[in-house]
Amino acid sequence: MLFIYADSSKVGSTRDVSQQSKIIQLTSTKSATVSVPLSLTVDSNKFFVTGYPEKVLVHLKGPAALVTTTANTQNFKVYADLSNLGVGSHTVRIQQEGINSELRYSFEPADIKVDIQPRKTVSYPLKVKYTKSNIATGYQAGAATTDIKSVKVTGAMTEINKVKQVVAQLNVPQNARSTVENQAVIEALDADGKTVNVVITPATANVKLPIAAGHSKEVGVKLVVKGDSNENNQFKLSSDTKRVRVFGTQQQLAGISQAQVRVDTSDVTNAKTKTVVLDSKLNDVEGFDPTSIKVKIVKSTKS
Repeated sequence: MLFIYADSSKVGSTRDVSQQSKIIQLTSTKSATVSVPLSLTVDSNKFFVTGYPEKVLVHLKGPAALVTTTANTQNFKVYADLSNLGVGSHTVRIQQEGINSELRYSFEPADIKVDIQPRKTVSYPLKVKYTKSNIATGYQAGAATTDIKSVKVTGAMTEINKVKQVVAQLNVPQNARSTVENQAVIEALDADGKTVNVVITPATANVKLPIAAGHSKEVGVKLVVKGDSNENNQFKLSSDTKRVRVFGTQQQLAGISQAQVRVDTSDVTNAKTKTVVLDSKLNDVEGFDPTSIKVKIVKSTKS
């Protein structure tokens, strides 16, 4: 009986220790630091804000389980309220929404400096920029083409006023001897060629730069209706551009006397002017300068 009593006392003691350990684990404190995106409360249709950090460090301290859950889920919001501020520079305190009241917290930084300016959006034509010295000796580049012709630039009015040109920066490898076709980053530049702090839409463009052995020549332009050959008699095609420069190998240039330009007339009911791209594959050459021409289309009145 004494043995049974002693053994049961030992088991009871073990259970008490285990239960006590669980209580200690649940009530212990813990610290953690998380990086959280910073939101701005501002009329973004009217103002453009610069100077603020993209993320803020949040230092948390409190019950271990609560700190762990909060750090893992990040189910709270960190923001700076600019809604009552006007144009100019301001120092603003960081705030939060959703952190459990049992937790202590601090922000790094606790305050931020922002510059609020009137918002402005302007469209700019897109130019292609590349390092011409990277083209191999004895080779030359034709006119670069892009899949977009203009971009929208948005930013503070003071920054937009600095923009002098918007360019797609094409990376041309050293000693390039063939056509380069790649995605290029678009940048807004000031008068000194420095990047301006604005948002550009779209941010990239697909650029094609024809490069061939240093051979080119001028040829005439032949306008033809795309599709049924019988439709050539139904439309009159004309262009102010009579000649273009064609780039290619000596063999390619020997095989071309006119640049054939196919014009889609399917949407023309009376008269229309279109910008038509010169197709290098159709003409079996490397490229043209200019890369496109304006064509006037007039439907014939003959029955």
